[in-house]
Amino acid sequence: MDSDYGVLRELSEVQKKRALYQPEVPPCLQGTTVRVEYGDAAIAADPAGAHVISQAFPHTYGQPLAHFLRKTAVVPDAKVISEHPAVRVGIVFCGRQSPGGHNVVWGLYEAIKAHNQNSKLIGFLGGSDGLLAQKTLEITDEVLSSYKNQGGYDMLGRTKDQIRTTEQVNGAMASCKALKLDALVIIGGVTSNTDAAQLAETFAEAKCATKVVGVPVTLNGDLKNQFVETTVGFDTICKVNSQLISNMCTDALSAEKYYYFIRLMGRKASHVALECALQSHPNMVILGEEVAASKLTIFDITKQICDAVQARAEKDKNHGVVLIPEGLVESIPELYALLQEIHGLHGKGVSAENISSQLSPWASALFEFLPPFIRKQLLLHPESDDSAQLSQIETEKLLAQLVETEMNRRLKEGTYKGKKFNAICHFFGYQARGALPSKFDCDYAYVLGHVCYHILAAGLNGYMATVTNLKSPVNEWRCGAAPISSMMTVKRWSRGPSATQIGKPAVHMASVDLKGKAYELLRQSSSSFLLEDIYRNPGPLQFEGPGADSKPISLCVEDQDYMGRIKKLQEYLDKVKSIVKPGCSQDVLKAALSAMSSVTETLNIMISSSNGQTPL
Repeated sequence: MDSDYGVLRELSEVQKKRALYQPEVPPCLQGTTVRVEYGDAAIAADPAGAHVISQAFPHTYGQPLAHFLRKTAVVPDAKVISEHPAVRVGIVFCGRQSPGGHNVVWGLYEAIKAHNQNSKLIGFLGGSDGLLAQKTLEITDEVLSSYKNQGGYDMLGRTKDQIRTTEQVNGAMASCKALKLDALVIIGGVTSNTDAAQLAETFAEAKCATKVVGVPVTLNGDLKNQFVETTVGFDTICKVNSQLISNMCTDALSAEKYYYFIRLMGRKASHVALECALQSHPNMVILGEEVAASKLTIFDITKQICDAVQARAEKDKNHGVVLIPEGLVESIPELYALLQEIHGLHGKGVSAENISSQLSPWASALFEFLPPFIRKQLLLHPESDDSAQLSQIETEKLLAQLVETEMNRRLKEGTYKGKKFNAICHFFGYQARGALPSKFDCDYAYVLGHVCYHILAAGLNGYMATVTNLKSPVNEWRCGAAPISSMMTVKRWSRGPSATQIGKPAVHMASVDLKGKAYELLRQSSSSFLLEDIYRNPGPLQFEGPGADSKPISLCVEDQDYMGRIKKLQEYLDKVKSIVKPGCSQDVLKAALSAMSSVTETLNIMISSSNGQTPL
């Protein structure tokens, strides 16, 4: 064991109180018998990519959904697992740290021990590096004692590198075989779960006995689809950031002379910015998805902010707060194109010092227009997944500088009557990553750990642990598992009028849904947020008392519980089959045919329109 990992922490009085909190589990996970009901084969949400995905994952694509049932459920064809031999399970943190991750380990540990005391949970130290090097730590009650309901990933350590090369995949399989693991649990976001799916497929093809399970843990909240309502860590990050934003709002209102430009972490998607705006009510929030959809340039965005500043000045308000998502720079068309050109030159081995001289004329002109600090940041080498180092690109400072220049011009011309524009810039990123997790994240992570055991007890491979109906109390949560391959999409890039490049299947990050209820709620409030100072402070993160049981607003307003509805649909179909049988009356048969014809026609039109195809 590495001496830097798994050491007992020195806990404060608050942390000690937290460590005593025991999350509850839903009825479907209680007891020592695992009851699982299998649904239909899960297919990719994008039919156009289904063939590519099925070809890439022949062993793990098209597997059925799994629903875990409570003891009182009456399901004749459910599989009941009452024998639980001792198992050896490996667990690894991949991707960036996210509050609540330790509770996944705790939940899994308690589940495997509850079903067989001889089972062992083995943590890999240092993320995927530890997996490949077989650096391990056996999880025990003592190891866990100071990490329950606590933040960070320091019990085991983590890595942000992908398991992408053939050598790495084979190395992971060799480690699993050498350690005689029955299952490998991978904790992470979209990239880590894509890796988990690839490992599961490779293991199945090689007839490796180790089953691979993924867990949705990422503070960005961008691992979101019909099976995953939110991720572990998202609630905590948004609550911590919302309080900081609210503090800035109060300061702006008190001083009455500053505009705060606050950039929020979240990678390419704007989920964190949207949720924080709903919680704290800043004057403006610029979502990357809005910018991309409207193809707004950096000058369009600057004008929007300047017009807002001018409108507020006319109400004698010379202060405000503007939220900017971390990934905004990649949503602005001309800046994204510039980044792509820079990354292409990086890929050709051109040094950062020489890139500017090799840019195309338009890119060179834009590059020279930008302030020196932004030029330097855009030239940073891409991340391991080929994306820009978004956390290092100070978009908030760029916008603040452009807005200040324009407001000074308007002031000089006399078209702006307000006070001199003053901006203060902040990046809320690393401050929240190690935060003590919210009660919701503690519960959610702990339950997901239990779900992982149910998945491996059912012998499933290439699945992600899922919990739906999360906006309801814990005893109403629905627990199950969905094949990771069914969450994948295939990206396509146009290479001219007749050429299209197809990417590899992957679990891609989900953007903010501009037709969703959370976004609609923000838009309904945007004008009042802009002109009226109706700032809202949710206060510090609470573990008990008022606010302790609150959940993300963007989670609660959406109409979700996909897994529950799939199950309800199956129940209706089964009822139809039980009623419409040979020998039923003509009227019953005619009514069933008429209803089914109408339903299938409507569904066919919906599917065809979403795919841009002509209905069959």
